[in-house]
Amino acid sequence: MELFFLGTGSGVPSKERNVSALALQMLQERQSTWLFDCGESTQHQILRTNIRPRRIEKIFITHLHGDHIYGLPGLLSSRSFQGGETPCTLYGPKGLKEYVETALRVSGTRLSYPLKIIEVAEGVIYEDEGLLVESIGLEHGLESFGYIIQEKDQPGELLPEKLKAAGVSPGPIYQKIKQNEATELSDGRIIQREDFIGPSKRGRKIAILGDTRYIEGLADDLKHADILVHEATFAGADEQLAFAYFHSTTRQAAQLAKLADAKQLIISHISSRYQGEEAEELLREARKIFPNTVIAHDFYEHPVPANK
Repeated sequence: MELFFLGTGSGVPSKERNVSALALQMLQERQSTWLFDCGESTQHQILRTNIRPRRIEKIFITHLHGDHIYGLPGLLSSRSFQGGETPCTLYGPKGLKEYVETALRVSGTRLSYPLKIIEVAEGVIYEDEGLLVESIGLEHGLESFGYIIQEKDQPGELLPEKLKAAGVSPGPIYQKIKQNEATELSDGRIIQREDFIGPSKRGRKIAILGDTRYIEGLADDLKHADILVHEATFAGADEQLAFAYFHSTTRQAAQLAKLADAKQLIISHISSRYQGEEAEELLREARKIFPNTVIAHDFYEHPVPANK
């Protein structure tokens, strides 16, 4: 897994930061990419990366402000021109379906692939054998969501020496034992997997929040997140301004990461008022509260290592 930040600014694009878009690359795990928000010029940003639009399987929209959705119709259209034939699913607040369908209809755009649009509420919105995605409500003046991507726990490593000691010789049977709770051997014995594997590997947890005021109560939902991506539109001294505009400060993002006992905080959605040294100061003040903080910039890549 890897997070790839395509746009890290707020409101309007600047020379240093485009508006919001973030890709979760899962090429080894699933041969696919998930996109979170799609601000204006996201597809231009993608042209400077190795991301392939046809591999974008799911797009999660946090809320319907323009700096998070104006790039969506163009990206969906380009996905057709660039050989996209596999289905694509959009998730987001009520109104997303009307927005996308109207843009495609008025522009005469016909897609070469099935497009499904799911308007979400709080709770589990997607689950398969490996991942679960939950949406949580935020506070931003209009409906806004955060998305928690939870990888399911994986069985521990097979213990070959223990199997050999039990008289089970190496071979294809080892893989069968790992894949099944109970396995019958050629001599009639029943092997229980739990007796021959190490501790389970905890699945990774990634929380990607949309625009929001500081909500202390979110800490329970975000507990033990491996990575928390949180907006930091304003500096700590501008807390009243952040509240008035339904945003958060760097200090508030850091405080929430601390309360949630997260492993890593990545702050993004930085106002264009903070340039150069001012932007670095945002990072310094967040680290005073939560040391393991980084500030994202456009084209910043952050690996999500597997838990041991």
